[in-house]
Amino acid sequence: MNMKLLLSYTRKAVDKYQMIQEGDRIAVGVSGGKDSLALLKALKGLQRFYPRSFELEAITVDMGFPGMDLSPIQKLCDSLEIRYTIPKTDIAEIIFEERKEKNPCSLCAKMRKGVLHDTALQLGCNKIALGHHKDDVVETLFLCLFFESRIHTFAPVTYLDRKQLYSIRPLIYIPEKDIIDFAQKENLPVVKNPCTANGHTKREYMKSLIKKLNEENPGLTNRLFKAINTSSIKGWTHF
Repeated sequence: MNMKLLLSYTRKAVDKYQMIQEGDRIAVGVSGGKDSLALLKALKGLQRFYPRSFELEAITVDMGFPGMDLSPIQKLCDSLEIRYTIPKTDIAEIIFEERKEKNPCSLCAKMRKGVLHDTALQLGCNKIALGHHKDDVVETLFLCLFFESRIHTFAPVTYLDRKQLYSIRPLIYIPEKDIIDFAQKENLPVVKNPCTANGHTKREYMKSLIKKLNEENPGLTNRLFKAINTSSIKGWTHF
């Protein structure tokens, strides 16, 4: 996938779900993975020609894992002329050493989001952009069905009323394989996730299951995504 296609997918989502308004100040949640870095590039590219002007900030929540080098991301942000903020936390120590969580992902995500939201507000942002893609939408639907007994997935746009922030997901139309291709072609400075739970989560299990189902039923993810996109699941109707 080239930059032109990335921008095409991104604008389609932004336009359909009215993700960006004039004067928005958007904090991009940068985990260091391929998805968030592709999102950073996409929004910077969109900023250059989108009819509604908006500003960008980049935020990486430092979880406290030792040896995590974020300098390549700082260099990328400098090249894109986007301010990069790294709030430092003790989340890793709290979860893995103090609480010794057996299933750490839910609490970790909650704590990380809290820091991300607070930092975005401190920077004067009214929206947070997250790097979820098409495969994430389908995986989340399956996770909710399997483990929560409900038909649900995250919405393209969510209003966080406690923080008075909007959460937007401009990459929802992009398949993961295309983001992988883009990251390789652009040589994005992907930072390896040092979390010890990485690769052993329910989401990883669901990713493997859906991959197998796609092998047996080619095009399944696309059909499921289409069903979600035309359903009455909250947040998936056109504004």
